[in-house]
Amino acid sequence: MPTYGRLDVAFTKGAGVWLFDDNGDKYLDALSGIAVCNLGHSHPNITSAICQQAGVLLHTSNIYQVPLQIELADKLAELSGMSQTFFCNSGAEANEAAIKIARKYGHNKGIDKPVIIVMDGSFHGRTMATLTATGNPKVHAGFEPLVPGFVRIPYNDIDALRMAISHWPEAVAVMFEPIQGEGGIRIPAADYLSEVRQLCTQHKILMMLDEVQTGVGRTGAFFAYQHADDVLPDVLMLAKGLGNGMPVGACLISGAAIGVLEPGNHGSTFGGNPLACRVAMTVLKTIESSDLLAHVSLVSAQIVSGFEDALSGLDNIEIRCKGYMIGIELPEDCTQLVEKALDRNLLLNVTDGNVIRLLPPLVMTAHEAEIMVKIVSELVIDFMKAQTIGSVA
Repeated sequence: MPTYGRLDVAFTKGAGVWLFDDNGDKYLDALSGIAVCNLGHSHPNITSAICQQAGVLLHTSNIYQVPLQIELADKLAELSGMSQTFFCNSGAEANEAAIKIARKYGHNKGIDKPVIIVMDGSFHGRTMATLTATGNPKVHAGFEPLVPGFVRIPYNDIDALRMAISHWPEAVAVMFEPIQGEGGIRIPAADYLSEVRQLCTQHKILMMLDEVQTGVGRTGAFFAYQHADDVLPDVLMLAKGLGNGMPVGACLISGAAIGVLEPGNHGSTFGGNPLACRVAMTVLKTIESSDLLAHVSLVSAQIVSGFEDALSGLDNIEIRCKGYMIGIELPEDCTQLVEKALDRNLLLNVTDGNVIRLLPPLVMTAHEAEIMVKIVSELVIDFMKAQTIGSVA
């Protein structure tokens, strides 16, 4: 089906931050399959885990014990501070599980029509419930009627959240991204997550963090909420980088969310299968046993400095960055830069119309980051010059 506007390139192999097309040409991957291949392409640890597990056992069923699933859940609990995990296959499924938890939590409290507070500019998936939760009218278009039970407020506005909780006594949860990815790398105020946590605790509603894009080291911490003090969500949703290309998602719970779902309330045929769990476990152990998180924070500062130096003479440009989530907002729609970057053998994308989004693998070196910064800066400078000439004409 024509559901994707595909670029005219096909990749046949990868190594680290590099991809090779079917002509043998080499491309710098500054997108990581949209924040998926955090360890880069063909990482030997991941390759070994897949091969070994494929030769032993791929699938049984969740009607039996799955030891690798238990091991992975324990490791996620250790790294996150959360208590329990439901395994699925994607970020949308992890978010669907969170929505079901919130609704059942509300029904357990005697609320017949529970309301989940969500944010403008958000993205949570393409299923009916998750596209409804998404704060982008383009995602909604053509799929009405949407799922009831969601109230949308501005992102990074604690007063708006306070008012929504006051106005909607049926509110049972707040669902949002600690940094908005599809919304344009929107980074909230430093105290925003802490203030949301306080409000949720005060009003006994669930704090549900969608870390599908920000999780598993992307921001320089295992999870983005760990940059804030004393913040632990009630529900945490993961996918993308958790499997480094192997489809796997997870919905983690703690606090008030524990015990909400009971046997028969939810399930997944493939969720938490031995292969996916073996790979996810390998991803976590590889990051944990290396200096990747410190490396991301260090090189991230270099990337920002490089862009600030290269683009200092341009007006109306904003650089936003947390770890290896980098956004460069331009004053005009710049979707054309995706193909122009491809012509320069660089993979990136443009989100929210005018924000260049860079999500390089965590293994990107300082030298490779310099190459990325140089190409992107030249593209931006040429773009801004063209806009100036066009406006004068």
